Amino acid sequence: MEHVPPPAEELALLDSELVRLDARRAQLLTRRAWLVQVLSTAPPAAAPGPWPEPRGPVAGAFGPPVAPAPARGVQNVLLVLGGLLLTVAAVAFTLVSWGDMGIGGRSAVLTALTAAGLGAPALLLRRKLSSTAEALAALTSVLMVLDAYALYVAAMPGTDGAGYTGTVAAVLAVLWAAYGLLLDRLRLPLPLAVSAAQLPLVLWTWAAGGGPLWFSGALLVTAALDGVVALRAGRASVRVMACVALCATGGAGLLLALGESLTASGPADAMAPGALLLAGAALAVAGARRAAVPFAVAGGVTAGLAAVAAVGGVPAAGLPDGWPVPVYLLCAGLLLFAVRAPLGAGAVRGLGWASGLVAAGAVLVSLPPVTVVAVGPVARLGGLWSGVARDGARGAVGATDLPWPEMAYAPVVLLIAAAACGAAFRWWEGLPRWAGPVAVPGPAWRGAAGSAAVALGWAGLMVLPAALGLSFAAALAVQLVLVVAAFGVVVGALRSGARGVAWTAGAAGTGGAVGAGLLALATEAATYTAFGLLVAVFVALTVALDRQEGASAGVVRASACAAVACAAVLPAALGASLELAVYETAPLLLAVPAVTVLLGARLKGHPVALPVEVTGAAAGAAAVVAAAGDARFLALVLALCGVLAAGTALRPERRPFAGYLATGLFVLAAWVRLSLSGVSAPEAYTLPVTVPALVVGVLRRRRDPSASSWTAYGAGLSVTLVPSLAAAWADPHWTRPLLLGVAALVITLAGARLRLQALLVLGGVVLGLDALHELTPYVVQVVGALPRWVAPALAGVLLLAVGATYEKRLRDARRVREALGRMR
Repeated sequence: MEHVPPPAEELALLDSELVRLDARRAQLLTRRAWLVQVLSTAPPAAAPGPWPEPRGPVAGAFGPPVAPAPARGVQNVLLVLGGLLLTVAAVAFTLVSWGDMGIGGRSAVLTALTAAGLGAPALLLRRKLSSTAEALAALTSVLMVLDAYALYVAAMPGTDGAGYTGTVAAVLAVLWAAYGLLLDRLRLPLPLAVSAAQLPLVLWTWAAGGGPLWFSGALLVTAALDGVVALRAGRASVRVMACVALCATGGAGLLLALGESLTASGPADAMAPGALLLAGAALAVAGARRAAVPFAVAGGVTAGLAAVAAVGGVPAAGLPDGWPVPVYLLCAGLLLFAVRAPLGAGAVRGLGWASGLVAAGAVLVSLPPVTVVAVGPVARLGGLWSGVARDGARGAVGATDLPWPEMAYAPVVLLIAAAACGAAFRWWEGLPRWAGPVAVPGPAWRGAAGSAAVALGWAGLMVLPAALGLSFAAALAVQLVLVVAAFGVVVGALRSGARGVAWTAGAAGTGGAVGAGLLALATEAATYTAFGLLVAVFVALTVALDRQEGASAGVVRASACAAVACAAVLPAALGASLELAVYETAPLLLAVPAVTVLLGARLKGHPVALPVEVTGAAAGAAAVVAAAGDARFLALVLALCGVLAAGTALRPERRPFAGYLATGLFVLAAWVRLSLSGVSAPEAYTLPVTVPALVVGVLRRRRDPSASSWTAYGAGLSVTLVPSLAAAWADPHWTRPLLLGVAALVITLAGARLRLQALLVLGGVVLGLDALHELTPYVVQVVGALPRWVAPALAGVLLLAVGATYEKRLRDARRVREALGRMR
């Protein structure tokens, strides 16, 4: 049964078959043309070339491929080389052999060569030899330049060179443009015409002795012509050349006008360069309205920058150094009102970017005073309560030598920028309706605007007292108010969900707190006031953040720790006020860990409890370091720290660590006190403590067999063994080391027998150290009697033995560790 396809499918099959037949016919015609060419140019025996490779739906269906045509790259290389050689010959003829011929011969040769060069491309294009025509056109362009040079040397040697060159450039631009339009298949003449057109106005201005403004005008007019060509030319090569020329001439013209505007001696002198800048801005906007989006944005940026420089340059010329910056910033803000103008989305977007660039530049040049004010208080670390400098806020930050009248613009710029960013953050939802065709970025940019507003506002207000030359008290008050305001912004931003703003405000508040604290070290009253207020601020911040949903637990802990750290400064300041020595101030510092211990007991399982206690313990460690200069105060501080640790150990969640810490602190305090009392027989004082402690440990083990041996016996044994070991090492007699060794041996054997880790470890360590002390004199004698090479030899043998049996020693060590771990 024969299958008859539907009409649509059959039509598709017929079309496909016809395409195959057309491709086969084209292949055969190509092969026939090649054979005819071979028969007409070569003997009949010439080997036929391969068949061409068919393409499309018949690829691979018929015969071998035909040899490909010669690559155009080889032809182009040959033509380029030939054109270069002819160009070199023409230059050599003009410059070297010119004097060997008369004026008639010279003119005849150059005229004939130029005329032939101009006419030959037309004939070559008719024969479809476009590459050869392009090469001859390039050679002819060089000949035309040489003709102009020859004419100048022969007929007009006294003519001004710049003016003559400008005239020649204009004539050549017109001739090349006409030639390129006449022979529109040539690609070289029109770009050459565009490049030549860049010179006439500039060279004529040079010949006329024009100043920078005239050069700027000539360049801008040339740029305007380039813009017209770039927008209206049909060929891509001409448009590219015109765009490159536009960027070069327009940029140079605007830079010259900008330089004149910045160096103007007054508003009147700034009017002319301002007019040129405005003209350049108008040209850029006119071109941006018809250009593609990327070029329109670039044109908008150029127009915006030129307009700001033009409008701001006039009033800025009459202001002292530094103060033109706020003027340009205000002009950049006014530029934003152009976003609703019917200029096209790309141009308007470029104007917005221009405004942002000016604002960013103004902020950058205003940051040096901020850096000076922020870093200056660090010098207070080396001069506690050195007094207030006569120069007020400037002297407090060590910046009296700076030119503050010229730098006073900095807070103005920063506050204006902060206000603009704050307004954008506040009314962000209404920006799309206000901005018109400009697309407003998403929420991320809103957060960035808010963060920038906080940072810039903080920086501007921080530098304001020094810029205005206020007193030290005013500077410190501003710093403290900024800290409070920054942390208030943190709480408010977290409540509204602006986490980026909250982080920025937190960083500003922390930096401001550090700066205010350092600044307050200048006077006694300022220290108490500032750090007292900082303690209250950080406590309030901790409470507020703890109640705020979405606040980071780490930030809450950091705020609590900062409150404790600021509180630790107050007792230290009290000691300085009482003119106490450093070691005498140490007991006062213990007020901070005492308060944190009570707070920890009150807070219990709260997340900030442990960080607060750890920070308080750090203050206790600082007290121990401060008391190290006097043994009496060291013993007292260690004992008091032990009491605080023991009080902390009363809480079950802190008992494992705080109990050991309390024991160690009490033992250290006892040893320091014994050493201070000149005790030579510490056992008389330690054994009365050791025996009851061991009895208590035995009772504890009976009541709770799972209790660790370190908890039951560690403290009691250490109280006697460690001081006795220290005394034995300083004792020249043998009685104490012998008794200590026997006692340590008994304790070690008891630990091994009863499987008690504390007894085994303490007894073994003390026994080993005691034995080492007793053997040391003999080891010294033996080492002194042996040759010097014996010690390194023995060390080498030991290392070899350990290395050879390393795995076995490692297994032994693991077994010892496991055995100790099984003990209690």
